[in-house]
Amino acid sequence: MKALIATLFLMLLSGCAGVRLVDTQVQAVSTLAPGSSALTGAHYRFERLPLQAAQPGFDRTEALAQAALARVGLVRDEAGANVSVQLSVRAGSYLVDSSGRPYGGPGWTGGNGGYGQLMIGSGGMFGIGMRSMPSTLYRHEVDLVLRDIRSSQVLYETRAVNEGPWSDADQVLAAVFEAALRDFPNPPAGPRQVNIEIP
Repeated sequence: MKALIATLFLMLLSGCAGVRLVDTQVQAVSTLAPGSSALTGAHYRFERLPLQAAQPGFDRTEALAQAALARVGLVRDEAGANVSVQLSVRAGSYLVDSSGRPYGGPGWTGGNGGYGQLMIGSGGMFGIGMRSMPSTLYRHEVDLVLRDIRSSQVLYETRAVNEGPWSDADQVLAAVFEAALRDFPNPPAGPRQVNIEIP
């Protein structure tokens, strides 16, 4: 009996070890009438800001957003689009103590559509009296704004933020994009937490 319990426990542990939970804070607003399906299956194009177009790696960020948009039924169509999508991504890291408080007043250096970094000031110095080494948290934030191309009216806006221990930005950002579009195109009012499991 003890061997069976131990085996089941090990199976449970091995099954859970391969999955991570990306808990994302999401807030989205639609200007469409409740229950409207006007955006369902819409054709869109990305609207790049001049600085975004010059950023290395922005194509990769767009590809992550495109996969999430396809998941909710939107079709990328540069020539025949009736909706534009403006994309903004910020990512960075900072050190925290054992209570999760940031060390020494971090400053944000991330930019639109690229990967940034949070820098630690002199208050983040470590000395002999430390009880434990600091941990690193990674922040990933995405914003999507969908507009009607003819009228420039905002149809849908969503923002999603995740803070967690994982540095593999592409996998985490893919989950954050997915969370940002949860309940599209008719999101519930107010902020909410959306959990996405990833390998």
